[in-house]
Amino acid sequence: MHAIEYYRNEFISYLESKTTTKEPFNLYEPITYILNLGGKRLRPVLVLMATEVFGTDYRKAMDAALAIEVFHNFSLVHDDIMDDAPLRRGRETVHERWDVNTGILSGDAMLITAYQLFENYAGPTFRDLAQLFSKTAIAVCEGQQYDVDFETRDDVTVEEYLKMIEYKTAVLVGAALKMGAIVADASPQERVGIYDFGRNLGIAFQLQDDYLDAFGNPKTFGKQVGGDIIENKKTYLYLKGVALGSELERKAILDLYSIQPKNPEAKVASIKEIFLSSGAAEQTKLAIANYTESAFKTLSELDISPEKKALLHEFGANLMKRKD
Repeated sequence: MHAIEYYRNEFISYLESKTTTKEPFNLYEPITYILNLGGKRLRPVLVLMATEVFGTDYRKAMDAALAIEVFHNFSLVHDDIMDDAPLRRGRETVHERWDVNTGILSGDAMLITAYQLFENYAGPTFRDLAQLFSKTAIAVCEGQQYDVDFETRDDVTVEEYLKMIEYKTAVLVGAALKMGAIVADASPQERVGIYDFGRNLGIAFQLQDDYLDAFGNPKTFGKQVGGDIIENKKTYLYLKGVALGSELERKAILDLYSIQPKNPEAKVASIKEIFLSSGAAEQTKLAIANYTESAFKTLSELDISPEKKALLHEFGANLMKRKD
């Protein structure tokens, strides 16, 4: 096993060797652009790590790792179009730099390219990777649709929200780890275990993202603090605030989430106060801890060496170490 940074550097080198701009340039140049915007490369790193966790050389999983990174970036291109987002990782989004039609078509090509990469695996490995990928990809689409639907619904439940973030975010983390297990020909039980570790960690990560959006340090969070509140997003904090708050607090939340005031800072401050007084903030932190604990419990039950468990535990701990 290697250090996490080693896998990241190895993957980036492989990505760069495979990322070429060919004709038609207006189709492939946006793909090269989005893939070179950077990011933590969490998902491909997990594919490579999981492959070695189950006793196989990580280099055999490079194409599976590249497939999941290409798919992830495809989803970002289309998400940015749906959100009309101007920036991605501090740079122009694909549809802003080119146009919407280019973003749609280049994104489609990325999705197909991701599937093609599995053709480099033979027999049962190809079948299992393709089946997992198809199931994961449709779940991500379903999660995105739930997210869109929730914008116009006032009756979203906590259970529905957890399902949405599981589909939109967490299944891809679980799938990355399971892909490594498939390449390594791990047992069915091991594949399920490593997938559940990633899925629970992914849910915890997204809940923490919700929490830090409201209560994070602007200098370290990396995004505008209070952005979800300004956009009236029905996050876990919001749902718990509505469920746990007094009648006055609940009315205040609903009223503030129905408007776009000229002074958004005042709105953010008022909502954060209610999140704290209602117990929503504390319940969100508890949920983060519970899902993180579930992930690490699943990890502890895997039949792998203590050293390999320690590396995966380190990865999970690093992912969750962002503080308010």
